[in-house]
Amino acid sequence: MITPARTTRSTALIVGAGFGGIAMAIELQRHGIDDIVVLEKASDLGGVWRENTYPGAGCDVPSPLYSFSFAGTTRWPRRYARQPDILAYLQRVAREYDITGRIRFGREVAAAEFDETTARWLVRTTGGEEYETTAFIPAVGQLSRPALPDIPGRETFRGRAFHSAEWDHGCELTGKRVAVVGTGASAIQFVPQIRPRTGHLTVFQRSAQYILPKRDHAYDRWYHAPLRTVPWLQKLDRLGFWLYSEFAQECLSRWQVFTPLFGRQAAKHLRDKVTDPRLREQLTPAYALGCKRILFSNDYLPALASPTVDLVTDDITEITPDGVRTADGTLHEADVIIYGTGFATQDLLAPMAIHGLGGRRLAEAWRGGARAHLGITVPGFPNMFLMYGPNTNLGGGSIVHMLESQARYIRDAVGELRSRPGRYLDVRPEAERAWDESVQRRLARSVWTRCRSWYRTAGGRVVSNWPGRTREYRTRTRRVDLADFRIGSASTHSARTRTAPAD
Repeated sequence: MITPARTTRSTALIVGAGFGGIAMAIELQRHGIDDIVVLEKASDLGGVWRENTYPGAGCDVPSPLYSFSFAGTTRWPRRYARQPDILAYLQRVAREYDITGRIRFGREVAAAEFDETTARWLVRTTGGEEYETTAFIPAVGQLSRPALPDIPGRETFRGRAFHSAEWDHGCELTGKRVAVVGTGASAIQFVPQIRPRTGHLTVFQRSAQYILPKRDHAYDRWYHAPLRTVPWLQKLDRLGFWLYSEFAQECLSRWQVFTPLFGRQAAKHLRDKVTDPRLREQLTPAYALGCKRILFSNDYLPALASPTVDLVTDDITEITPDGVRTADGTLHEADVIIYGTGFATQDLLAPMAIHGLGGRRLAEAWRGGARAHLGITVPGFPNMFLMYGPNTNLGGGSIVHMLESQARYIRDAVGELRSRPGRYLDVRPEAERAWDESVQRRLARSVWTRCRSWYRTAGGRVVSNWPGRTREYRTRTRRVDLADFRIGSASTHSARTRTAPAD
């Protein structure tokens, strides 16, 4: 039973202190809603930029665009920022906007239940702390839980093994035989960094990637000086990158006539960096450009061409105590295995046990794939507002822009709730259904339906990506349309006090 003495109450409770959670907290506070709590399971803020400390970790979106519109900076040391610089930026913004003090670190949410008798959410942490809030705002993102592959024998390996998002900095790689499983966005960054230290590196590739050159360079004082002197130049700099990203996003969803331009660029980059015809063939994708995440790197392909690196494209059949065995029967011996196998993107909000009206489980509502009106609200889960929810990821562009749009929409909704004490907003199923059908129709015409990727469920439904431009999404989320919601009231019958049931 929840007792008043143990329960912390607030107008809004945010889960997660990454880009999304920080954007949400600042947006609420800037509009006079400062009765907020942010729960963060780690000991520091930063989200993926706190967790991903592997060698070479960085962003593939230009720094001026991968930042908040209200917190521009001329401190970026290069066009594409590295992990330490992005983390430092988030910490600085949180301090400057007085958000750090609102974050309760070391609190992992275990369960949340909507209480119809009070029209409020009851939230419980793994440590047993309990919170009561009007608006429940998960901001845990789509890329927060590392995914390890289901390979027989994985636990039998007697060497060191770890996921790239949980990098073991105490593991010495010098002179070691290192196996890298996976060739996604993380692997193409850390492989070139660790290659010179390893004795031998074996990279296991399931499918080839489209890799474009990364137009990266350091920013010197001559670049930053005019931006500091003439503030509007900073906005112009950001605008240029934003316009290009809008073009790239449309090329993946609607203007596919332009995608061959990117394909030719990727092919030229491969020819320039890899001279071995056999290796080049192994690195040539067999699917439409953009169907999987497009990657950017200048040093990954040269690293694979090194004589101390082997690229293996045969399927992995098992992990043995001594290494990795592939379908051709070869045992690739290894001292260390690094899994660059991405994240659990399909089970959004897991492992939190979330229950809405009538005790309905969110996991049950999303059995066929996650879905939400505007990627933010789910029928039957009143006053729950998602940051970086279903179908709000981008194939091109900055997710920070999308997060700001969501934060503004949610702030408007929280304002409506504050003006209606004891009421709740439950998005109408027909509104959510109409939105989802429209999004899925548009996605069906996009490149993202043409291969298997983390954007899609096993059944083929695209649950991650947004099919339009960020400008369109900003317009659609400008304000809450109350016609999309059923406005309910706290139940008049005797109140029930209960904790969220465990799954």
